[in-house]
Amino acid sequence: MMAPTRPSLALARWVLLAAVAARLAGADDPYRYFTWTVTYGPINPLGTTQQGILINGQFPGPRIDCVTNDNLIVNVVNNLDEPFLITWNGIKQRKNSWQDGVAGTNCPIPPGANYTYKFQAKDQIGTFTYFPSVALHRAAGGFGALNVYQRPAIPVPYPPPAGDFTLLVGDWYLAGHDQLRQTLDSGAPLPFPDALLINGMPSATLVGDQGRTYLLRVSNVGMKTSINFRIQGHALKLAEVEGTHPVQNVYDSLDVHVGQSVAFLVTLDQPAMDYAVVASTRFNPADTSPLTAVGTLHYSSATSLAPGPLPAGPPEESEWSMNQARSFRWNLTASAARPNPQGSFHYGTIQTSRTLVLASSAAVVAGQRRYAVNGVSFVVPDTPLKLLDNYNIANVIEWDSVPERPDGGAPRPGTPVVRLNLHEFVEVVFQNTENEMQSWHLDGYDFWVVGYGDNGQWTENERLNYNLVDAQARHTVQVYPNGWSAILVSLDNQGMWNLRSANWDRQYLGQQLYLRVWTAEQSFSNEYSIPINAILCGRAAGLPH
Repeated sequence: MMAPTRPSLALARWVLLAAVAARLAGADDPYRYFTWTVTYGPINPLGTTQQGILINGQFPGPRIDCVTNDNLIVNVVNNLDEPFLITWNGIKQRKNSWQDGVAGTNCPIPPGANYTYKFQAKDQIGTFTYFPSVALHRAAGGFGALNVYQRPAIPVPYPPPAGDFTLLVGDWYLAGHDQLRQTLDSGAPLPFPDALLINGMPSATLVGDQGRTYLLRVSNVGMKTSINFRIQGHALKLAEVEGTHPVQNVYDSLDVHVGQSVAFLVTLDQPAMDYAVVASTRFNPADTSPLTAVGTLHYSSATSLAPGPLPAGPPEESEWSMNQARSFRWNLTASAARPNPQGSFHYGTIQTSRTLVLASSAAVVAGQRRYAVNGVSFVVPDTPLKLLDNYNIANVIEWDSVPERPDGGAPRPGTPVVRLNLHEFVEVVFQNTENEMQSWHLDGYDFWVVGYGDNGQWTENERLNYNLVDAQARHTVQVYPNGWSAILVSLDNQGMWNLRSANWDRQYLGQQLYLRVWTAEQSFSNEYSIPINAILCGRAAGLPH
């Protein structure tokens, strides 16, 4: 047989390269690489220079835009003078709590070191955020947006907008995070914040063309304060709630509680002027004026301001806000991130395996102000719970030490982990025993918010009023003062998952616990093994990966 000629070899190579290129171009799960350097640096959001936490010199940090199922490789270099950690708020980390970025799953990155997060935006579409999770760094910055767009084959239930805007709204303190941390460590509560910021500043300008429709993504990245968002003369059509599509009801304004995200459509259907974009704090303490940040919706052809006062906020009482929350409905016909309807999972027909009633409280433990869940105030151990469990290190984790319902016991410190089985279907009731708005977040999951109440203690009779058909799915739920919120969650994601107050002063002082979702069947189809680059600290230091 004759050897192939040089042109034949060249052609063969070209065909091979073309095939490889085509395969790569059509790859389902591409990789996106980021290198982030975390430093202190001067910021000036309120006219006074402060020390902030910057990522690649930016405050807020860089926005991540990705597509469903993209693999994100984020190398975080810690150039602070203390350990640092980032968590990815609302990203489910399927089978991969190793990358969750909280103190129960990851050792913080030491000063001068780095850690590379490797995770996938698996089966999600929507508006998410990231932020620092230890040492109250969240009060100094280091937060940013993470937007997950749909794959071309998966339609969203609205026409492509002319553009979208990402707005990170949150309360802000003039005091540095170290000073705020000292305040909490001394047993004093945090004062009311000093200001409200939009994308790190007191104002922001959005520019659009008359007659076009835009998507606005609003996330509450604050420490402790609910907000209301509204635009002068314009209606807000709800389009997305934390990664799921709701029925597209229209609102004059929207409440967004700590840790929550919403996206809505706004049509520029008014005369070409500049209109006020207003965010203001909600459920303010007595004798405290609301904080307000005012931006501008600028029509590209505008030459004047819209007349009239700023749009007023809604009534302060809980009833208005709760009725709005109850009006959020899951769109049963909208596509999910996979090619199936969101409502194809009929959550209301599934029998729950157990009920957890978790009551918050402001407690005094060993003479110090703390916050507790069913009387237990979480103390962060020197070794992440996930490592303790992985290496079978005994006598640290207090398995199932949180009562499944409040029992009136004396407040105490602890490191509680509730053990649950993979594929359990669980009812959780968050009971707010105090006269302030609270917010709860569960890592690794969405859940259905089936009921709200502001009438004191939850009882089993409240189940008669649950929404078991189209309750809104989300990852963070508000709990009204002296009220309760009930959720249903399908535990289909193995791992060690943080269930915490999204009000960061309360989380810092112990209002959190962990859920260990587990099965004895060890398989990569259930959970990935420990990463080879995992930082090992505390009692796990020096152990093999």
